[in-house]
Amino acid sequence: MAIARLKLVVFDCDGTLIDSQHVIAAGMAAAWQACGLDSPPPTREVRKVVGLALVEAIAGLHPSGTPADHERLAEAYKTAFRTLPRESNDDEPLFPGVRACLETLEEQGILLGIATGKGRRGLDIALGRHGLVRKFVTIKTADDAPGKPRPDMLLQAMAELGVEAADTVMVGDTIFDMLMARSAGVAAVGVGWGYHERAQLLASGARMVLESFDELVPALQRSIWRSL
Repeated sequence: MAIARLKLVVFDCDGTLIDSQHVIAAGMAAAWQACGLDSPPPTREVRKVVGLALVEAIAGLHPSGTPADHERLAEAYKTAFRTLPRESNDDEPLFPGVRACLETLEEQGILLGIATGKGRRGLDIALGRHGLVRKFVTIKTADDAPGKPRPDMLLQAMAELGVEAADTVMVGDTIFDMLMARSAGVAAVGVGWGYHERAQLLASGARMVLESFDELVPALQRSIWRSL
């Protein structure tokens, strides 16, 4: 069955398409060490800020630091992220069902996009490892617009493609994705395998929370995105 009217599905990356929590946490630990700080943030705390722009995420992890401290940590993180050894794609695996879901949406004529708090360089590395860069006709990163939960990335993507908010869905794993979608007037779908809890996603505006990628296309076929 075709997905009537829907034109654009925008995905978050970390925690939605790719399980990058361990690489992100390792990058934060390396940044803390490079800047001479003790007690790097544990993975459970890093998960809470995934999705935010890098400096904002670091500020959340190091609230006692100054803005200059946060900028230094961000630069150290970028360096670490580029240089951390990655022995295989298992270091940043795709979540189950990602590739099949994207291919089904493409076959239905749906445009695919990404809106992420990552910088473009980091995103290209992550997507490139899985051969996914060319799947997306619009990619918005922290280098393109103010970060989540502001709606700018979604608004830019829709304007670029000439797609209305009523014909767009945002899929993500954090409250920042849900709030961004709500601010942009776009229906939000949460995913239950990511970094924020199901109840948080629903409270932040998710129309539903998926338990697997196999559920996305059937949900869209039921036109859930139109119940704004």
